[in-house]
Amino acid sequence: MDQLKPGLANSSPLTPLRFLERAATVYGDCPSIVYNNTTYTWSETHERCLRVASSLVSLGIKRGQVVSVVAPNIPAMYEAHFAVPMAGAVLNTINLRLDARTISILLHHSESKLILVDYQSASLVLEALSLFPPNSQRPLLVLVTYDPHDYDNNNSRASNFTDFFCTYETMIENGDPGFKWVRPETEFAPISLNYTSGTTSSPKGVVHSHRGIFVVTLDSLIEWSVPKEPVYLWTLPMFHANGWSYTWGMAAVGGTNICLRKFDAGVIYSAIRKHNVTHLCGAPVVLNMISNFPSNQPLEHPVQILTAGAPPPAAVLFRTEALGFKVTHGYGLTETGGLVVCCTWKHKWNRLPATERARMKARQGVRTIGMAEVDVIEPETGKSVKRDGATLGELVLRGGCVMLGYFKDPEGTSKCMRKDGWFYTGDVAVMHPDGYLQIKDRSKDVIISGGENLSSVEVESVLYMHPNVNEAAVVARPDEFWGETPCAFVSLKGDLKQKPSEKDLIEFCKGKLPKYMVPKTVVFREELPKTSTGKIQKFLLREMTKALGSSNVSRL
Repeated sequence: MDQLKPGLANSSPLTPLRFLERAATVYGDCPSIVYNNTTYTWSETHERCLRVASSLVSLGIKRGQVVSVVAPNIPAMYEAHFAVPMAGAVLNTINLRLDARTISILLHHSESKLILVDYQSASLVLEALSLFPPNSQRPLLVLVTYDPHDYDNNNSRASNFTDFFCTYETMIENGDPGFKWVRPETEFAPISLNYTSGTTSSPKGVVHSHRGIFVVTLDSLIEWSVPKEPVYLWTLPMFHANGWSYTWGMAAVGGTNICLRKFDAGVIYSAIRKHNVTHLCGAPVVLNMISNFPSNQPLEHPVQILTAGAPPPAAVLFRTEALGFKVTHGYGLTETGGLVVCCTWKHKWNRLPATERARMKARQGVRTIGMAEVDVIEPETGKSVKRDGATLGELVLRGGCVMLGYFKDPEGTSKCMRKDGWFYTGDVAVMHPDGYLQIKDRSKDVIISGGENLSSVEVESVLYMHPNVNEAAVVARPDEFWGETPCAFVSLKGDLKQKPSEKDLIEFCKGKLPKYMVPKTVVFREELPKTSTGKIQKFLLREMTKALGSSNVSRL
């Protein structure tokens, strides 16, 4: 048996791109994408992706170069998940909620060669490019628009469209439907570049391989028990870790992708009824949104919801499931490409009282079958913590869908992917006696608000720019709608004739930060608590925010 080796017949590189080829064969006449009044079939989506990939190559895009997308959940964003890597390029989806300065940093850092830009983000991207360092090479711009009035009558933005090389639909018209897409030379070739938060001058660009995405995609379909031909509603942004891999996953099972440019609870319920939606993903804020909708009625048929990002409150779980939604709770990171820990449900738990079921479901759970190992360890010793549901440790992971590393950041990569073979998440967790883990805290300077990761350090840096601020520290405050919001603790400089108010500091931040990063609460103190070495004790500030209770800020 030692003579049997890998060969061409048994070692083709694993890649999720082949899911689309198969979908075009098996589900060719079935709907693939529904957007407003437009419906594509899987054979049409396959051809459109080949045409876009062909045009990208003809425009000079080479293997391994980065192509960015700034767009909401529209057909072009979905198609880019196949078309860009089919050209041999690396897909970079950008959070369109970021401000121009941050987007500029990400585009420059990624060395993006071409950007697909939704028409509503045209001004934002052009402003971002204007902030590039002098003599920097600018990427080509391609305008994504579906209706003629988008291009012709887009108010003041119309003049900006002259900066674009062509439109997305022109790329499709000029592309070759018989294009032989660029196969990865190895399954460890990069397929995607996603930025973890994009909130600092040193962003962390997570690079995933074809193999890693293949593994996490199939893993996620199995864990969630996704059947063939589901109807999937896109409430989760595709720019969030590539929609937790379900962009590629829907092709694997021949699903129908219901795309929404924007949504609220009313739109979600309307889409569920109109399209007979079976599945959707979203942060707990989406559960809260649909469970609090005043006109909601129990669903005519069950809808599966996969949630992650923060443990959904028991009350929200109860309200959501009472309406006919079936909630699954999991855990993942940008660095894992999707969910790799899931609160795998046991039938016997259905006999428990509702409050106990919610408590069990709020735990993150156990490793998915595609992950090699998951543990909670003592950072000092590397030993597993006691399975008592109380002993704290750091959550560590090991498996095929863990990232290749951070782009241009070997030091950052080595800090979290250590020589002991573990990926260190930075999340503090406990392990329960039944082997299910539960996260108790997060990395000290990360706040998750409405599913968005934001850095407290970035918010603090803006607060320190205020001429009257002496010290500033930002921590997460529980919020009834967003899950968490930034809470700023501030001490002011002495001898001020007129002290700024909470409103003053919030307005100051609004001009310098994306809206979701602006502090929703400001607490003034004469001095912030510190260690003997002068380091601000954030754990004490977190306790103070708990004493404040949950905030209930505007949902806008």
